Amino acid sequence: MKATAKAHPIQGLVKYHGMRDEELRLPYHDSISVCTAPSHSKTTAEFDSDREDDVYVIDGEEVAGRGAERIDAVVDHVRDLADIDYGVRFESTNNFPTNIGFGSSSSGFAAAAMALVEAAGLDMTRPEISTVARRGSSSAARAVTGAFSHLRTGMNDRDCRSERIETDLEDDLRIVAGMVPSYKETEAAHEEAADSHMFEARMAHIHGQISDMRDALYDADFDRAFELAEHDSLSLAATTMTGPAGWVYWQPRTIEIFNAVRELREEGLPVYFSVDTGASVYVNTTDRYVDRVEETVADCGVDTRVWEVGGPARVLDSDAALF
Repeated sequence: MKATAKAHPIQGLVKYHGMRDEELRLPYHDSISVCTAPSHSKTTAEFDSDREDDVYVIDGEEVAGRGAERIDAVVDHVRDLADIDYGVRFESTNNFPTNIGFGSSSSGFAAAAMALVEAAGLDMTRPEISTVARRGSSSAARAVTGAFSHLRTGMNDRDCRSERIETDLEDDLRIVAGMVPSYKETEAAHEEAADSHMFEARMAHIHGQISDMRDALYDADFDRAFELAEHDSLSLAATTMTGPAGWVYWQPRTIEIFNAVRELREEGLPVYFSVDTGASVYVNTTDRYVDRVEETVADCGVDTRVWEVGGPARVLDSDAALF
């Protein structure tokens, strides 16, 4: 009962913030994202009737504490669904920098959910598997369905699941990742989201933002979609910065990239910045302009990578196993 799966991390376009239910990780509102490739997480999971203890290893290090508790939530749910009580061995690797704002928890839990469901012998659709991944990270639900995906809010697994949004923007989008190393603590920010005096203001406009983003994607309107994503990044920051802890993720080079993007846009280039809860920056542009944009972002003194749209999480052949 062993399986290996691969998933791509997400860039939040209309980002969720805060959770109604922390155990099931049910967000307050809908969210939309796009997966980035070839960045990915790969996970191998094996259920073994002879194993008593669960073992979780990520990038060569055994996971304990809160990290292990979040994996437990996914593993235990799969065991319940499959009606098994076997121990599990779980190993995962990432091919991109983690914990600097590029969605490693999304791809990690999406790959974990796919591998665990397959190893347990369950027959589930990707929207159904998205509810399994969500128990580790709400953003992981969207990494399961891949590409441009929409996670709907709700108080149960029938409602709070991810669906893919088909759009012609998939082929032309290029994402320049501007890497600004700075540790961030997303979970703590989610816990205090509703305590910000800006949170109700965000809730008041987020539903319209979701509708506008879906329409822009349906119409393949690049400028409209990524202008919305840029504005949503600023809205999210206003909420996190005005919570009790006053989370400020941005660093000087983050702001430098913002300004460089705006200068390129004044020259007529289709280019927009986006950030999740971190200092690193996604710079969204098209295939025609990506070389110019990457050069400009690199001139801000940061390492860069160029990503395209990534597909859904998928099970890999047995020869791809990590153990």
